[in-house]
Amino acid sequence: MQEITSVNNRLIKSIAKLDQKKYREESGYYLIEGFHLVEEALKAKEKYQYLLATPDAVSRLDQDYDEGKLVKINSAVAHHLSSTKNSQEIFMTVKINQPDHFDFTWGKWVLLDDLADPGNVGTIIRTADAAGFDGVVLSPRTVDLYNPKVQRAMQGSQFHLSLLKYPLASAIESFRAADIPVYASMLDREAKQLQDFDQVPQLALVIGNEAHGVSQDVAELSDEKLYIPIKGQAESLNAAVAAGIMIYYFS
Repeated sequence: MQEITSVNNRLIKSIAKLDQKKYREESGYYLIEGFHLVEEALKAKEKYQYLLATPDAVSRLDQDYDEGKLVKINSAVAHHLSSTKNSQEIFMTVKINQPDHFDFTWGKWVLLDDLADPGNVGTIIRTADAAGFDGVVLSPRTVDLYNPKVQRAMQGSQFHLSLLKYPLASAIESFRAADIPVYASMLDREAKQLQDFDQVPQLALVIGNEAHGVSQDVAELSDEKLYIPIKGQAESLNAAVAAGIMIYYFS
């Protein structure tokens, strides 16, 4: 067990850099913060490098942990590492687990086509988890899964689902080869109202970019296009809200 009380410590400096995508990719680790996320990671038996916490925080931890990986810190170091205004003073560096290949031959999936807002991405993943979906595929240009804002919005759902960054065209080809229907959410002359669709045991549901919608190449590969009818005067729905309605409709 180490004890660190200086924000200028070399290890603390390297961990603080994990709020940047470049350093997450270089190190192969990302930083999570707060009791809920740390305890979910421990319950899921995620591989981790360090557990950093103040003495008070570690005394309140409900899950077993590897004492050899514990780094005791003070409130000043916790404040330095925190991406929130009121830190819970407990952190973990978790190993990034991204498979090179995945077999898309079963289940219910959400496909995120170049979504840019981290809050939307995290909320959609959390909703898919709550609705019992099996996984979420993020296009290469979708906001980074390990972004701190995405982490906070997911609230630990990353430990319950299959999540991976993968070209959507390749994933869709695999889904279709397995007879899993692919539905793209978009406003289009060929689109059908959500209520016109029957329940299906398996599917892949595509959610498009907040400003530009589903990309043309992904739309052309999809089996069906669907939309949620707007009954009031709002021009559109927030991407995460729309995704939540559709996810639960097909859950």
